[in-house]
Amino acid sequence: MLFFALLISGCGAYNFTGGDVGDATTFQVNYFQNYASQSPGSTFDPALDRDFTLSLQDVILNQTSLDLVSSNGDLLYEGEIVEYRVSPMTATAEQTAAQNRLTIGVNVRFFNRTKEDSDFERRFSFFFDFDANSQLASVRDEAHEAIFERINQDIFNASLANW
Repeated sequence: MLFFALLISGCGAYNFTGGDVGDATTFQVNYFQNYASQSPGSTFDPALDRDFTLSLQDVILNQTSLDLVSSNGDLLYEGEIVEYRVSPMTATAEQTAAQNRLTIGVNVRFFNRTKEDSDFERRFSFFFDFDANSQLASVRDEAHEAIFERINQDIFNASLANW
């Protein structure tokens, strides 16, 4: 038992989800502004920026032992939502859309004040397909949940899963 405890403690600051927080004890997620409506063909969702910011905070809180702070975090996540687009995907025999795709893209800057060589700026995106007969409003919550889960896990992996 003592050997197992020494082995675990000798492997760095990993937790059971695979996040390597190193010497960091705190993290900060700045508000992700929604600039998606400025790109051609994009739609606007007024709650998107708040919902995305909160979901990224939740992922990091749930998968690490870090404390969320509003300033001077050891780890800093910031960026902007740059894409929020619904586009037709597949056509029927009558040349109408059978499926639509909601795509969300986020530009992320990550700064690790305890290990600066892990800083990055990168774009993350994912999509959700839904029936063309459905309105986006009717699938919005399900779509956002699926897209946020994937994008946030990709952000987490890029910033903290150093396998």
